[in-house]
Amino acid sequence: MTRWRCKAGSSRHNVWRNAFSDAVNFSQSHEVPWPRDPLAAPAGGQVPFGVHHADPAPWNVLRGPVHARGGVSGVVLQHGKEIAAWGEPDRADLTFSVAKTYLALLVGVAHGRGLLPDLHEPVCARVHNIGFDSAHNRTITWAHLLEQTSEWEGSVFGLPDTVDRYRVVAHDPRPVAGKKGDARPLHAPGTYWEYNDVRINQLSLALLHLFRQPLPEVFLETILKPLGGGENFRWEGYDDAWTEIVDNAGVKRKMQSVPGGTHWGGGVSISARDQAKIGQLLLNDGACNGVQLISAHFAKAMRTPCKIAPFYGWLMWLNTDGTQFPGASKDASFMVGAGGHYTWVEPAHDAVIVVRWLDSAHAAGFMERMAAAL
Repeated sequence: MTRWRCKAGSSRHNVWRNAFSDAVNFSQSHEVPWPRDPLAAPAGGQVPFGVHHADPAPWNVLRGPVHARGGVSGVVLQHGKEIAAWGEPDRADLTFSVAKTYLALLVGVAHGRGLLPDLHEPVCARVHNIGFDSAHNRTITWAHLLEQTSEWEGSVFGLPDTVDRYRVVAHDPRPVAGKKGDARPLHAPGTYWEYNDVRINQLSLALLHLFRQPLPEVFLETILKPLGGGENFRWEGYDDAWTEIVDNAGVKRKMQSVPGGTHWGGGVSISARDQAKIGQLLLNDGACNGVQLISAHFAKAMRTPCKIAPFYGWLMWLNTDGTQFPGASKDASFMVGAGGHYTWVEPAHDAVIVVRWLDSAHAAGFMERMAAAL
């Protein structure tokens, strides 16, 4: 399905339609080569589903559920209105590391509730006995975790942080100096940037202990439902990622800690339309219908460049030099997930663009065409 919303019969109608057709057709002709069935056995040169295959054994296996995916889909909002949609925009699909930004939004919710008044405070000041008490880890702050400079050391539900050291990610402009999974020497927290999914899972565990409520419930209640979304949304953890928490009513409950992606399975399943609503929330500096779901200060901090990695904010990718995401403005920010998931927040056009299951090798071509359409 592809739709355009502009005044029928206007001279601009055909111009808009042709411009969006170019971007949409380009995306649909460059679908990610992953199989649509994640459990299909790779054969005949087929690219496997997911990113866990690149991990050193024994960590190169799924630990949580995955499900079949759709084809390329997308949504475009401009001035807060939907002006284009294609594929299956209401289908809830896995998002991989787009979920990292959702963890950042939950930190924003905690900040707004007064649970985290100072993001530069050490994590161990508020949560205890979950891996922040060693001499190295006790100086790690919430801000370090958000900007991926924590250098946290340890294991989360059986996954050691070393499995993602020397991680190669497409938008990191720096060369990797070692082999993935090697025990790279650690730096002081806050002095070294590294994309590391185990450390993100540790942030999620810390937030679970902070809220004392399952994070999917918090996200649905505080973000998705106020935005008018949440249908078919789910956020699942690994099969063994359960822990006991005393909830806010004083009752001991087993709760599942959820990952900030689908690296080892699980993670967020959500529709493209709901992703666009979340992007619009950030474009509006945390406001929805005049209500601040997260503070404007926090929303702006999410897209403030990290001092030692200016291509990254708080669990969001940035385009500060204009080269990381060709076609986007230097003020643009992105939620990005493996498998070709992009939520592009573009202040230059007052727009939010979501595209899913796009071959990342062709992301620049799509963005350049979309920018021309806008």
